[in-house]
Amino acid sequence: MGAPTNKQPLPELKPTASGDALYKGLGSVARVLYHGLFKLSLSGQEKLPRDRGYIVVANHISEVDPITVAYPVYVTGTLPRFLAKESLFRAPGLGIILRKLAHIPVARGSVDARKSLVTAQNVVDAGGAVIIYPEGTLTKDPELWPMQGRTGAARLALATGAPVYPVAHWGDQDFLPPHGKPRFFPRKKVQVRVGDPIDFSHIVDRAEGKKYTRDKLAAVTEHMISEVTSLLAEIRGEAAPQERYNPATGRRES
Repeated sequence: MGAPTNKQPLPELKPTASGDALYKGLGSVARVLYHGLFKLSLSGQEKLPRDRGYIVVANHISEVDPITVAYPVYVTGTLPRFLAKESLFRAPGLGIILRKLAHIPVARGSVDARKSLVTAQNVVDAGGAVIIYPEGTLTKDPELWPMQGRTGAARLALATGAPVYPVAHWGDQDFLPPHGKPRFFPRKKVQVRVGDPIDFSHIVDRAEGKKYTRDKLAAVTEHMISEVTSLLAEIRGEAAPQERYNPATGRRES
């Protein structure tokens, strides 16, 4: 038997007026600091809704890019929430802030795992935005194209019924390479592009509200990543690889 644990389950989290006020204050400071480090080129943010909650899916190329992905959401008046490891919500200081801001804890392999969906639904119902990376982690593709994904983003999107918007970005890696050290000078140029809401109707009927097969979830995941990849190819001005990098095998596969 495993060692006993006194870890208390996290409470159900939802946006609050005081939490939103704190978020806006911290966001204003972060925005000023961000512009001190990056020259930002932003397009397509007008596509994001202001009258309902939604989900953003994006590529992941640097530990700093969550701020970049959140930027178009924040400047259009919506507070973005992220999925983060459940352990971070228990860290002294940081955990209090994450819970107060109603970010979304992910407790894999735990009875608390369903609370990720509950919290995400609370955020969407409150008119907020949930940001998630379909790849699940930093891309391992040697040229930093999106790699094969995991089905968590698809499960979340289908369960909440929220519209899903693709966001691609490029340039963060020049400031902070994957697992590298920051390069502060010169000031780095970052491009961000927001796409149209993703249509999944050719794969699933979201109105049915039923459980989806693994194949359907995989197809929705790949469609999300394809939409993000198309935007990234536009930003980079080059064609994306025909095959997706598989981190399990260390090569690109169809």
